[in-house]
Amino acid sequence: MSGQPTRILVVEDEQDIAGLIKHTLERPGEVQVDIVGSGDVALRTITDTPPDLVILDLNLPVVSGIEVCRILRGRPATAQLPIIMLTARTSEADRVSGLDLGADDYVTKPFSLRELAARVRAVLRRRAPAADGEDKGAVYRGAHLVADFDWVSIQVDGEPIRLTRREFDLLRCLVENKNRVLSRDRLLERVWGYDRSIETRSVDVHVGRLRSKLGAAGQQIETLVGLGYRFVE
Repeated sequence: MSGQPTRILVVEDEQDIAGLIKHTLERPGEVQVDIVGSGDVALRTITDTPPDLVILDLNLPVVSGIEVCRILRGRPATAQLPIIMLTARTSEADRVSGLDLGADDYVTKPFSLRELAARVRAVLRRRAPAADGEDKGAVYRGAHLVADFDWVSIQVDGEPIRLTRREFDLLRCLVENKNRVLSRDRLLERVWGYDRSIETRSVDVHVGRLRSKLGAAGQQIETLVGLGYRFVE
């Protein structure tokens, strides 16, 4: 451990909400929370001092949260920066749209501060490096796909493929359990960090995007109707 606190950037223009989030997350003493109130300032702040995680409201002045997420996912330096979206929008279409852009999670207002803190911990837990001796040499080599999970390097037919962090974690979970059927609930638990907290529809969205990006290798991800998904060799 470096001894340095985990840095979280809260991008929220409602200062009372931002203050409550900051107080809740900083209470254990292991987290430092910074607050900005607009999308343009968020982008500058993240570029200058990248945080460990971003809590991003969608309804922001100047640059919307959706656009901030799109820009961050398009930049190599922040393509896998953990992002939790925070918004008053409650429709499934909005949630799927946010997750489809590459957000790691989606929390709707009004929300429980304890639940938000739990989701933050879950995202950071998935982001944490493996312990010494764990998952060393985690490389998969197939006819089309070469995936080095330690070095976060994915190639299909020799060409590098850029995945969001969620897509990367999903691929890793499927590959590590190759030839085994994983239900949507199991994928939610293993990849998202908890079960039944978001719609299983988001699993389908991410699998579809992952298949598309993997091209020929995407055929190795099988759908078993009523059961889930399986990565086959």
